[in-house]
This record gives sequence, C-alpha cells and structure tokens, in this order.
Amino acid sequence: MRPEPSAERPWSVPVARHEVAETGRRFDLAADERARAAVAKLAGLRALPRLEATFDVAPRGRDGLHVVGRVSATVGQVCSVTLEPIDNELEDRIDLVFAPATAQVLVVDAGANATVEVPAVDAPEPLVDGGVDLGAVATEFLILCIDPYPRKAGAVFDPPAAGDESGHPFAALAVLKERQGGNEG
Repeated sequence: MRPEPSAERPWSVPVARHEVAETGRRFDLAADERARAAVAKLAGLRALPRLEATFDVAPRGRDGLHVVGRVSATVGQVCSVTLEPIDNELEDRIDLVFAPATAQVLVVDAGANATVEVPAVDAPEPLVDGGVDLGAVATEFLILCIDPYPRKAGAVFDPPAAGDESGHPFAALAVLKERQGGNEG
C-alpha cells in the first residue's frame, strides 16, 4: 500500500535499500490522477495530464543507492504573453547517488597527517529511513525543469509605444491630478 499524497510529498514511491538486488532494479512509474493533481497544485500548474518516470536503481557501496533515470510529463500552464492555456512536454535526466546520513561527511586520509574533507556539494543525497522516495525525486526534478514564463508558439510581447503614457503605472493618478487642477481656482 502506497502512502497518501501530502503537501510535502504529493507523489510517494518509497524504495528501501534492501529491496534492491545486487544486480539492480528497474522502476517504470506513472503517477495516478490524485498524485498528478497534488503535484500540479504544488508546482502551480493549470493541469498535469501526464507524469511518468523510469529509474534504474543499483546498490552503491555497502549501504548506498545509485539512481539513474528520466522524468517526463505534459504540463498545463498559462502563456505568459497571451494568458491562454498551453500544454508543454517536459523531460529531464536524473543521476543521483544516495548514502546513509552518517556517510554524508567524508574525511579522507591524504597521508603525512593531513586529512581532506569532501565538500557538501560533492556529497551524496541522504537516504531517508534506509531508502529513497522515487516519486519525490521525480517531483523535484519535474518542478526544476518547469519554465516559469512559458510562451505559446509564436507569441510575441509588444511593449507599449515609447511616448504612450497610458501604460505607465501612475497614468490614472496623473489624469486625476489634472482634473483636480482644473477645478481649483
């Protein structure tokens, strides 16, 4: 039984380290309607008619996992120019290494009493409760590849003419001031 979607984890597909054979395991995932609706809400999308992910998960070292795959989706957005509804196809590759939280800080003996710490940037992602949530990984990568300013094909923004003050944010106030100035006197 899969966990119910929540605001923090709208699509959850947990996989424990011990569920992955030494030869690895393949996961072909498709989010159901409920999960897609929750992800769409979290990502601020108009709709999310399709959300799929494929992962090859393999053991990494004694306690870690290596996750390689791809997330793809059809996202419903609103054109930032015309404000019309549009659908965009998205796809992103995923390649992550996960390790137990205690293994996040790696100190290497470089000899001659010197040690080198691996920076956090190079550190693997932490395993949570001994596993990884593939749905959460797919959701995160999907959200990162969404275009924040989508445009309908052929849509072009035409700014107001240079001398046209009607588009100015304070144009209405200027008109009011002129009207009041004519009443004084």
